[in-house]
Amino acid sequence: MNPTMNKCLRKVLVILAVVVAASLANAQNPTEPPRPGGQPDRPAGPRRGMGGGGRGVEFAASPQGKDEVEKKVLDVLDEMAQRQRGMMSVPRDDGRLLRLLVESIGAKNVVEVGTSHGYSAIWMALGLRKTGGKLACHEIDQERAALARENFKRAGVESTITLVEGDAHVEVTKIKDAIDLLFLDADKEGYIDYLNKLLPLVRPGGLVVAHNVTRGQADPRFVDAITTNAALDTVFLNAGSGGISVTLKKR
Repeated sequence: MNPTMNKCLRKVLVILAVVVAASLANAQNPTEPPRPGGQPDRPAGPRRGMGGGGRGVEFAASPQGKDEVEKKVLDVLDEMAQRQRGMMSVPRDDGRLLRLLVESIGAKNVVEVGTSHGYSAIWMALGLRKTGGKLACHEIDQERAALARENFKRAGVESTITLVEGDAHVEVTKIKDAIDLLFLDADKEGYIDYLNKLLPLVRPGGLVVAHNVTRGQADPRFVDAITTNAALDTVFLNAGSGGISVTLKKR
């Protein structure tokens, strides 16, 4: 493994370790009211777990814009979470995790299946802004696709994203380039088909990230596929409230 790839992999492992720790802490506070995007409205800084007695300390942080461009994008994301709550999208911290993964592995080519109004795509576009990469996202619903394009333009990330309308089970067969990160957030029973069609294109060291991988939502065939293949390594997280699997395609 070359030094650059090794460094990127270490970054990803650190991020996953932090997310797992946060997930365990979040599990101690199930009664907190949700904030936009599905996140508890928690103050920044340490806080004792509900059990008391120092059994756990939870930390929370809000994203900070490093420059004016990032601040604008974060403002649009906040507005989307407030005004477009009825849309199918990931919780805020799940979106933040996607951005961290994209930027940390230096992703150049990202594919998203299931875009809805574009919330998760915009988070990933923040990471791609630094890597110089591109995102191809797929959405079957025309109204949601139109709203996503509008949101991409408002956030100023439309040049980074290509939105493909239509049945992704058909459209993804047209992809030919190597994929650095594949994000699945569409029909859950279709995950296994998307995996079978796109995993060969995921580069060694690349990631397959799937949303709503929880009991009662996840397709057992998909879970089996990402946990019994010796060429893959999978961890299950709960960064926000949606349930995420992160699968590494081993080198």
